Amino acid sequence: MSPQPDRGPRRTVVAFHAHPDDEALLTAGTMATVAAQGHRVVLVVATDGSLGLAGEDFGAKGGELALTRSAEVEASARALGVARVESLGYADSGSGPELSPDPPGRVRFARADLDEAAARLAEILLAERADLLLTYDRNGGYGHRDHVRVHEVGAAAADRVRAASGRPLRVLEATVPRDLICRALDLVARVYRFPPEFHRSSFDRAFSAGGEITHRIPVHRQIRAKRTSMRAHASQASGGDVRTLAMLLRIPRPLFDLVFGWEWYREAGSAGGSRLTDVFEAAR
Repeated sequence: MSPQPDRGPRRTVVAFHAHPDDEALLTAGTMATVAAQGHRVVLVVATDGSLGLAGEDFGAKGGELALTRSAEVEASARALGVARVESLGYADSGSGPELSPDPPGRVRFARADLDEAAARLAEILLAERADLLLTYDRNGGYGHRDHVRVHEVGAAAADRVRAASGRPLRVLEATVPRDLICRALDLVARVYRFPPEFHRSSFDRAFSAGGEITHRIPVHRQIRAKRTSMRAHASQASGGDVRTLAMLLRIPRPLFDLVFGWEWYREAGSAGGSRLTDVFEAAR
C-alpha cells in the first residue's frame, strides 16, 4: 500500500453564523474543503432562526420553526463534514424595521450583551483550540442586524481567546466583492424588473469592496456538498419562488457551479488585496 500524502498539521476551523442556513450560502464550500483535507470543522450558530420566513408546512414562526431549522442545520453540517454543531442560544432578531420584544426567558441576538455573547463563543474556541475563526465582514454582508452582531461578537471573542491562551487565532470575514454583485444586478435589471421593495442602491454599501478581499477560495470540488447543504434548509426555500434559496437552487448545474465555485474572505487586520487561495495562508 502506498503511503498517504502528508497534509501537514491537523487544524480546527470554527465557522460562526447568525442563523441556520447562513453557513450554506457563504462558507459551505470552504467548510467542506477543509473537512475533506482532514481538518476539524465546528459550526456555531448564534440564533434559533425562529423568525425566518417559511411556508405553512414547516410551522409558523416560533418554537416549531426553530426545531425544524435545528434539524436542517444538522443535515447541512453532515453534508459538509462538520464535526460539531453548537448554538449560542439567542433568539432570532428578525429582519423587519422594528426589533421585536424578547421572548420569555430569551434575548434577541441583536440586543445581546457583547461581553456575554463573546464569552460564550470564546469558551467554544478555547475548548476546541481553534486555529481559524470564520465570521462576517463589518457590514454584516447585506446588513442584517444579526449578521452585524456576528462580526462584533466574533471580533471580541477572538480578542478574549488570544488574551486567555496566548495562541494566535486568525479571523477571516466571509463576504462577497461588492463590485461583482453590483455588476451582476445591473445585468439582471436589463431583463428582469425587481419588485418595488428592492433597493439596488443598498448594495453600493453592502459586503466588501473588491480591494479589501484577501482570500478567494476555490470550492469547485465541493460544489455538490455545497448544493446539498443549501437543499437541507428546505424551510427557507419554501413560501414561493421569490425566496433567495429557492431561486438559487433553480439555477442549472453548470451555471450554479460557476456562480458558487468561489468563496471570498477579508482577513481581519489586513489591508486587503492579496487574493490567497488557501484559508490557512495568512495575508501579509
